[in-house]
Amino acid sequence: MSLSRQAMADWDGNPAPEAPLLPESLKESGLTLGFICDMLLRTIYTRGVMVGRDLGQYLCLPFKVIREPLKFLKDEKLIQVDGGDLVGEVSYRFSLTDLGRDRAKAAMDQCAYVGPAPVPLEDYVEQCYRQTVTGLQCYPEALKAPFGHLVLKEEMFNNIGPAIISGRSVFIYGPPGNGKTAMARAIGDFMNTAGGSIYIPYAFVADNNIITVFDPSLHVIDDTATEFGDDSDATVRKLLSTGAVDQRWVRIRRPVIVTGGELNLQMLDLRYNAEAKFYQAPIHFKANGGVFLIDDFGRQLVSPKDLLNRWILPLEDRHDFLTVSSGKKFQVPFEQLIIFSTNLDPKALVDDAFLRRIRHKVGIQAPQRDVYDRIFASNCKRLGMNFDAAAVDFLYERYYTRGRVPRASDCRDLLETVQSICRYRRQPVHLTRDLMAEASASFIAEFT
Repeated sequence: MSLSRQAMADWDGNPAPEAPLLPESLKESGLTLGFICDMLLRTIYTRGVMVGRDLGQYLCLPFKVIREPLKFLKDEKLIQVDGGDLVGEVSYRFSLTDLGRDRAKAAMDQCAYVGPAPVPLEDYVEQCYRQTVTGLQCYPEALKAPFGHLVLKEEMFNNIGPAIISGRSVFIYGPPGNGKTAMARAIGDFMNTAGGSIYIPYAFVADNNIITVFDPSLHVIDDTATEFGDDSDATVRKLLSTGAVDQRWVRIRRPVIVTGGELNLQMLDLRYNAEAKFYQAPIHFKANGGVFLIDDFGRQLVSPKDLLNRWILPLEDRHDFLTVSSGKKFQVPFEQLIIFSTNLDPKALVDDAFLRRIRHKVGIQAPQRDVYDRIFASNCKRLGMNFDAAAVDFLYERYYTRGRVPRASDCRDLLETVQSICRYRRQPVHLTRDLMAEASASFIAEFT
């Protein structure tokens, strides 16, 4: 479902935040000479002879930033120039000397990370606060698009917008099968498509520890817009390295990260690669600037109390702490819309102190008959099936008035079962009361 033409005309969207600019010098990169020298040694050691231009591209740094480190390594007889053309230093082919190979092995023993150069922690923190989830533009017409496939009461729908704008936590609760996860994912869909893009680094460095952030399995690169206007203008700017975006940063859609029963406390800590000797950011950290959905809350491998105790400070103060293997801690932003979704009794899961820290509570109960009819009709339309009121009447007569609580998901599950029966019999898919009776006999019989 797309926005109406008028809504699209009025919708300004959420523009991308100010982009980090390409560093013009070693100092502006925020990295030390020694740090970049080690990265260059590791890169040449693992990839072999490399041209200066390719080294810069591999580290996502302009050549003028790595020129001084390359000269230092050459003066120290750690690398040598094997040739080049008339273009200049950028075309030189660099290789390791025997001394350089020994130094590269020592650097690998300390940390085997190769790839885009990290950004300083301070730069990451500053960028996070430029692109917080708090205060995103959101109004009913724009929000209806990602919620178009759901049937919600107006009052419930109107509770969602303020929750998104607040950027605070949301607790969605109620019996199973009534759309809690679908609602949470719709919030994520809005954030992902209409929330604007953000910038995250491939990695950042804190106290000489490298922590990777960008995860291609979780983050969606936003390539829908050019950074500098037309393609020719972008090419010129990149070649001149003036006003271009720092290539150590990736422009992505606001992340929507979902976790469920597999969540444990270890997943909320830095993950250390003992062989490569660098860290991977925890799963919730990768949701900064977007949505972190904890589905089936209360059914995790860790107790709800322990999990919530871990988040009391971040929810209150909007920052968290990460701890490296030496025991040193450093503060990082906790800038995300965190959503808890559960079909368990909230009072049995959390205490009043924690509920107070969750700004928005949304209860989703079993649908009333009029809402159930609309959900049923919507699923018929989705499946290309006729709507038959007699089929719904049968469900209420046989099950819902005899103790079974209606579930919104029943509509989808029963209609898809009817569709399967028709296809198996090689007959046109056409809903009838008798087909619904047959489908429900296998689907609901175990509950009667």
